[in-house]
Amino acid sequence: MSNLNKVMLMGRLSRDPELRFTPNQTAVCQIGLAINRKWKSDSGEQKEEVTFIDCEAWGKTGEAINQYLRKGRPIFIEGRLKLDQWQDKDGSNRSKLKVVVESFQFIDSKPQEQARPAPAQPEQRQYRNQPPAPPAQAPLIQNGLAEIVKGLVAQWPIVKWDDERGIIEINEEGEAKAIAA
Repeated sequence: MSNLNKVMLMGRLSRDPELRFTPNQTAVCQIGLAINRKWKSDSGEQKEEVTFIDCEAWGKTGEAINQYLRKGRPIFIEGRLKLDQWQDKDGSNRSKLKVVVESFQFIDSKPQEQARPAPAQPEQRQYRNQPPAPPAQAPLIQNGLAEIVKGLVAQWPIVKWDDERGIIEINEEGEAKAIAA
């Protein structure tokens, strides 16, 4: 039997990204995502609920999120679920489910001058715990996601972070154009 651990979420940042570095200088960025759900009750009353999800992004992905996004900005993320387990100081077992971000897309675009300056970085940095970069000939958008992107482009410009090319803009046909390195 095969297993699948894939999460796709779209929402707004509930707080500013928090960037830290591991002892071996690997970047890890913690973000909170707020996702709204609206519906009508049986009585016709408008209802709304908000789900808050903690996420973490590693390496260049985390650094890009920290540099370009702020609280309230919309984001589309793809990743996997991870369960953290520990014992608190009372000896009780605790656990927390979070999403490890493997890739993300900017949902709106802001001028470059609103971006936060990149943090000072050591000269030699190795990024671990990151999925391998896709081959150069691989399409940026897989067939299943292409339809979602076409629908979203009609509402917002789609801008995505690509580890090899920097910031790219995706048009209605799913083609990418580099706009900043």
